[in-house]
Amino acid sequence: MAGKLSLLFSLLLLFSIHAWGQATSDPALAAANADNLVKKDLEVAIGISEFEQLDFDFSPKFSVARPELLNITARPGKREIEFNGVKPGTTTVTIRDNAGDIRLQYTIVVTATGSSSIVSELRELIGDVEGLRIVIKGGKIVIEGEIVVPDDIGKVSKVLVNYPSVLTLIELSPQTQRVIARKMSDELAKNNLKDVTVRVVNKTYWLEGVVSNDEKKKLALIIAKAYLPPKLQTLAQEGGGRFAAPEQPDILDFIAVNEKKEPQPAPKMVKITAQFVELSKDYGRVFAFKWAPLMGQDASQISIGQSASGNVTSTSSGTLSATISNLFPKLNAAKSAGYARVIQSAMVVTQNEKQAKIAKSTSIPFAVGTGETQRPQNAQIGINLSIEPRILEQENILMAVNLSVNLTAGTTSTGNPITTNNSVETNLIVKSKESAVIGGVVQSVSKTDYDKDDPAPINAQAGGLPVPPLFRLLRSKNYATSKSQYVMFLTPEIIESASAATEEIRKKFRRRQ
Repeated sequence: MAGKLSLLFSLLLLFSIHAWGQATSDPALAAANADNLVKKDLEVAIGISEFEQLDFDFSPKFSVARPELLNITARPGKREIEFNGVKPGTTTVTIRDNAGDIRLQYTIVVTATGSSSIVSELRELIGDVEGLRIVIKGGKIVIEGEIVVPDDIGKVSKVLVNYPSVLTLIELSPQTQRVIARKMSDELAKNNLKDVTVRVVNKTYWLEGVVSNDEKKKLALIIAKAYLPPKLQTLAQEGGGRFAAPEQPDILDFIAVNEKKEPQPAPKMVKITAQFVELSKDYGRVFAFKWAPLMGQDASQISIGQSASGNVTSTSSGTLSATISNLFPKLNAAKSAGYARVIQSAMVVTQNEKQAKIAKSTSIPFAVGTGETQRPQNAQIGINLSIEPRILEQENILMAVNLSVNLTAGTTSTGNPITTNNSVETNLIVKSKESAVIGGVVQSVSKTDYDKDDPAPINAQAGGLPVPPLFRLLRSKNYATSKSQYVMFLTPEIIESASAATEEIRKKFRRRQ
C-alpha cells in the first residue's frame, strides 16, 4: 500500500513539473505577466495622424488585430510610430522590443467625424494617385503632394470640383517635368530637329537651338505642345495676393533661325542582281531493218558457194558469172540523250536614277573558208546588263532593263561554234529585296521519221551504172525530241552605301578579309 502511494505521489509531481514548464515556456504569456508591460488607450480620427513617441527600441513587426482599420508607419530610428485611421472601429496593436518581448499594447478606437468622412470618400476616389496625401490639418481637409503621372491631373480636378472646401496644395513633380522634356527632345530628333533641345526652368519648358527656316521652328513648337500635360497652376499662381507669381506660358521659344542651304542627303544606292538560267534536254532513238541482196556480173564464170568475204557466189566456166552480195539482213538500233544546265549571274550597284552597265564576254576564234580564201572570225559569248533604277514609295523600284546572254550551242560539221542569243528589254516595278521573272522562252521540238535511215547504203556499180538489188526491204523509225527553256530573274535591293554589298561579294568569291 505504501509503495502504491509513493508511485502516485511521484506521478503527480512529474505532472506538476511538466505543466509548470509549459506555462513558463510561452514567451508571450511570460511577457504579459512581466512588470514592464504597458497598456494604453488611443483614439484616432480618420484623416488626422496620431504620433506616439516610445522610450525603447522596438521591432517594426507589429501585431494588429484588425489591420483593415488602421495604417501604421514605423520609424525605429526616431522611436516614433504614426497611426492613420482608415475605417471606424476598434483594434489592438501589440509592440515588441528588439529582444522579442511584448513591451506595449494599444487599444485603438478609430472614429469618423464630419471631416474624416470626407477624407474617407476622397481616399476612395483619388487615394491611388501616386504622390498625393489626404490629411486634416488645422481643422481643414488638405490634399498635398506632387503628381507624378500627368494623366492623373484630370482625374484629381474632376473629383475636387465636388469638394470646394478642400484645400489643394498640389504641384507637378519636377521629375515628371524632366521626363516630359526628354520625350519632347526624342520626338524632335525623330523629325530631323536634332539641333533643338528642351529643358525645364522654373516649371517652364525652354526650347533652345538652331533651325534652318521658320517652318522647322513652327514644327518644333507644335511637337512640344503635343506633349504638354493638362494645365496645373503653381501654388503661387493659385494663391494670388502679394505673393502671386507672374503668369508664364508653358513653353518659351528660344529657337534661333539660321537661314542657310542645307546639304543634300547622299543619294540612295540600289543593288541589282540578274540571273539567267537555261535548261536543255534532247533524246533520240532509231531502229532500222534492211534486206537488199545484189548480184554482180562477170563474163568468165558462174560459181555458187561462199567467198572469202562471206558472200554467196555461183560460178561457171562459160560466159556468165555472178556474185550475190548483202544476202543477210542488216539491223541498226541506237539511243542517245543529253542534258545541259547553264547559269549566268551578274550584280551591279548604282545610284538612284543613274544608269548602270555590266558585261562579261569571251571571244572564241574560228576560221571560215579554205585555202587562200580562209579568214579568221570570232564568236562572242557572255552576258550584258544595262539598267536604270528609280526608287518609288514603299520601297518599290521602277527599272528600265536591257539584259542579253550569248551562249554556245555546239559546233558545226567543220568545227565552227554555234551561238545562241537570249535577250530581254522591259520596264517593270519590283519591291526591294524581292525577285521577279522578267522574261523567258520555252522551246520544244519533236520529230519522227519512218523508213528514212538506211543502216548500210549500197554504192555497187557495173559498167559505170548502179546495180539494182534483187529486191529491197527497208523498215526504220527515228524518234528525236529536244526541249530548251531559259528564264531571267531580277532582284533589286535598296542599300545605304556601296559597302553594304561587300560582305555578300566576299561570300560568293570565298574571300577572307
